[in-house]
Amino acid sequence: MYRYDQFDNLIVQERIAQFRSQVQRRLSGELLENEFLPLRLQNGLYMQRHAYMLRIAVPYGLLSSKQMHMLAHIARKYDRGYGHFTTRQNIQFNWIKLEDTPDILADLATVEMHANQTSGNCIRNITADEYAGVAADEIVDPRPFAEILRQWSTFHPEFAYLPRKFKIAINGALDDRAATAVHDIGLTVVRNEAGEVGFRVMVGGGMGRTPILGSVIREFLPWQHIITYIEAVVRVYNLHGRRDNKYKARIKILVKAIGAEEYARQTEAEWQNIKDGPGTLTREELERVAGFFAAPAYQALVPQDGALQKAAQEQRAFGNWLQRNVKPHKMPGYAVVVLSLKKAGVPPGDATAAQLDFAADLAERYSFGQLRVTHEQNLVLADVRQHDLLRLWNEAKAQGLATPNVGLLTDMICCPGGDFCSLANAKSLPIAAAIGRRFDDLDFQHDIGEIELNISGCINACGHHHIGSIGILGVDKDGAEWYQVSIGGAQGKQAAIGKIIGPSFSAPQMPDVIERLLTVYLRERIEGERFIDTVQRLGIAPFKEYLYATPIVAPALTGEDEYV
Repeated sequence: MYRYDQFDNLIVQERIAQFRSQVQRRLSGELLENEFLPLRLQNGLYMQRHAYMLRIAVPYGLLSSKQMHMLAHIARKYDRGYGHFTTRQNIQFNWIKLEDTPDILADLATVEMHANQTSGNCIRNITADEYAGVAADEIVDPRPFAEILRQWSTFHPEFAYLPRKFKIAINGALDDRAATAVHDIGLTVVRNEAGEVGFRVMVGGGMGRTPILGSVIREFLPWQHIITYIEAVVRVYNLHGRRDNKYKARIKILVKAIGAEEYARQTEAEWQNIKDGPGTLTREELERVAGFFAAPAYQALVPQDGALQKAAQEQRAFGNWLQRNVKPHKMPGYAVVVLSLKKAGVPPGDATAAQLDFAADLAERYSFGQLRVTHEQNLVLADVRQHDLLRLWNEAKAQGLATPNVGLLTDMICCPGGDFCSLANAKSLPIAAAIGRRFDDLDFQHDIGEIELNISGCINACGHHHIGSIGILGVDKDGAEWYQVSIGGAQGKQAAIGKIIGPSFSAPQMPDVIERLLTVYLRERIEGERFIDTVQRLGIAPFKEYLYATPIVAPALTGEDEYV
């Protein structure tokens, strides 16, 4: 994985010293909150309902075991013993004291981590496929390109104050696991007819109050021009993006207003000014950065398919875990393991300090000391020997990290919602808890099959509800918390924005809402059809008809539906 050089270290240390001074001035009253606001946001520090929240960058979702141990240390010393992994592969701590933040940043720097550009109107943390470098369907490992773009965008003086926040995702495989279609810029590795590597470039994707899928503005961009072309894209946005209304300031609004063809034309014109300049990426530089992501010392292993199949037959629970949480690896005899952070009764994406330390220990023993964070708020051990899977499963199960539900109903994406976030219209976590309790039967979940249930507490869509098979959005209705439901959303190559199914529901009704939607699916599906396939085949009409046929009378949510 990438290691800081002298420039990285200098930049991070100077930023810590600068922010320490700013915090001291705020605590003394020399800086007022409105003056301090942009300064703290540049360092990933938000003011939430109860305390400050610090968002720490995890570039392209990659962590070393040493870094994970540091996150556990921060959870214990500065927070309330846990952290929350987000859909952008970062981690958030929700109970931070302002006076501690410089020390936290200093601790992070000792393991080459930071919180720079995790907030503010700048280019945010660049995300990538969580299986990058090991996926069997990979064309090219996208992580070197993601790192190059990270270096280019960090404190870029021209893009420090964009009209609005800006998010880039990069995918290097046939399957799109980076949700490129709903990013400001989505990059997909492709090969042209000559076999040369390049990128298909999408712009103008995003969720929030105006969900839009990105538009392709270039089918093939030679990899050498990745920096200069992206710079041209952002320059056009920086010049023409609206600054008078933050709700209309994202690049997606600009692309929609002038059209993708015109945006492509302006980008090409801007690109001609810098196309072959100093920003052109050389093979030497690409190889230098790629050297940080060289494959570990894999052994020549014999695949253990037969032995694993036998163990799965002897232990059904292990078999379920193999089916849901273990993914193919490009190297014979190895596997990719997803550690589920979706155990019943736990907020989706949360991990205790003990679990963070334990996951780091697993990485050291079983996966060359590295971990990944997924968009679905889980963790990944990318390089596990197949003959270690049974032992690893037993250890992970004892720590609550082996729930065999990856891709199933209870593998929910969920933002912190109104329990923490000051922007939220409604609470997300009690809804996730109530649905999780109702459908905790794994046999039922396996019968339902793959389904994405995403929950957001407000229109900012941090829970990616627009692209969930079932999406739930918290809304304010005359001062009360209600929930709008959409179905038919999808990420990946067949990305789609879900359609709102009808009037919103109260919190107590939500488990019954999900049950009615599933009832229609189970009644109407044909063999091998996923929930999303059935919705796309039938449309929302039969789901809507059954959902609203009779009123849903549900008891009030209880303390059991609150996460502790």
